[in-house]
Amino acid sequence: MNELSEPDHPHLNIRRMELGDVLQVHALDVASFSLPWPERSFRYEVQENPNSRPWVAELDGQIVGMMVIWIIVDEAHVGTIAVAKEYRHQGIGRRLLAHGLLAARHEGMIASLLEVRRSNLAAQQLYEQFGFTIAGIRPRYYRDNNEDAVLMNLADLQAETTRLWLEAAEEE
Repeated sequence: MNELSEPDHPHLNIRRMELGDVLQVHALDVASFSLPWPERSFRYEVQENPNSRPWVAELDGQIVGMMVIWIIVDEAHVGTIAVAKEYRHQGIGRRLLAHGLLAARHEGMIASLLEVRRSNLAAQQLYEQFGFTIAGIRPRYYRDNNEDAVLMNLADLQAETTRLWLEAAEEE
């Protein structure tokens, strides 16, 4: 397992996803989810969707995390986020989410929302640390097993306390 602590690994770079990243991002998505996006969806997010803010976390030239946020009116909808299995529980997902939410905040978004599998308690705990709360349930949301999705909402992305927390998390 690769150990990642920020002072020891200053090479973690979070940046906008580019077309050349799509193959690695798609492979990460396939390895992470039972319902991965088609490769063409990531190409669309990078090249054609003006509301998309796709991000990657890169460590020494390798994509180790990715996220897509959609900017919809005044909300930042987290469409997907994943970290490569061998790099999980090392703060990359936290930094990636913080970076994307800060960028959305800078664009004037006032709230954020996302769906997460009811069984994915680790992800739910991460989102709760960011201030997300459960807003509802989407019954049988996931096609592969009809699992419910938990709808989570971060109501005040523009709050000063939210900004301070996101900036601290981004720098961890």
